[in-house]
Amino acid sequence: MTINCRGKLIDLSTPKVMGILNVTPDSFYDGGMYKEESNIINQVQKILDDGATFIDVGAYSSKPNANEVSQEEELQRILPIIELLVKQFPEIIISVDTFRAEVAKQCIEKGAALVNDISAGHLDDNMLEIVASLNVPYIMMHMRGTPKTMQQQTDYSNILKDIILYFSERITKARALVIKDIIIDPGFGFAKTLEQNFELLNVLEGLGITDLPLLAGLSRKSMIYKTLETSASEALNGTTALNMVALQKGAAILRVHDVKEAVECVTLFNQLK
Repeated sequence: MTINCRGKLIDLSTPKVMGILNVTPDSFYDGGMYKEESNIINQVQKILDDGATFIDVGAYSSKPNANEVSQEEELQRILPIIELLVKQFPEIIISVDTFRAEVAKQCIEKGAALVNDISAGHLDDNMLEIVASLNVPYIMMHMRGTPKTMQQQTDYSNILKDIILYFSERITKARALVIKDIIIDPGFGFAKTLEQNFELLNVLEGLGITDLPLLAGLSRKSMIYKTLETSASEALNGTTALNMVALQKGAAILRVHDVKEAVECVTLFNQLK
């Protein structure tokens, strides 16, 4: 189970860690923390030193009720960061977190290696064709609506079956365009209640029917800190606990804010295996 990232074959049969770098001012956990070049470089150096395989860079907050950001502003935020990181870390594997085809295209042209789309192509009709033309790996996530409306779209007859049907349609469309490397993300926290998030995690191995690598993004999300009656800043221990569950249920990539702890989780999981 490998994906091709700018000529580097990444073997996902052993789980990997994706470190998050938000360059948005309003991200739910680390919004506004990384504005200066020196802060960004230091944080990415730490992410890489701690063992991340991928760096996921996003410039549009997708938290519930997030404010709209224009394409121009998203590009102004993210392109200088991509250029900076590629220059500073030539071997870096950057995933660009966007649902806009033009943003994905320009970031890949600047040196990013993967596209991470929270909408699986639903929010930009050009996305799948652009990804196919760029010939890069594509992470498609399950979501209903938009970040502003998703929390009002949580009615499922059977959450696992509904998500499998969603991915089946998206994968078929992507394969028809010859997108070779596809990763699926069930979208914890997106158009799902707290209870549905745990129900989904409990049956996560069912997504193995797609025979595609699975990304789990549980890091510091409200399903953790609301259950523990705490806050995102105090949700690291809960994140680690659920990351281990996700690994046991088939996750190939952990998308996290705290790379060192996630890498340790993977190390222990590999030892268990």
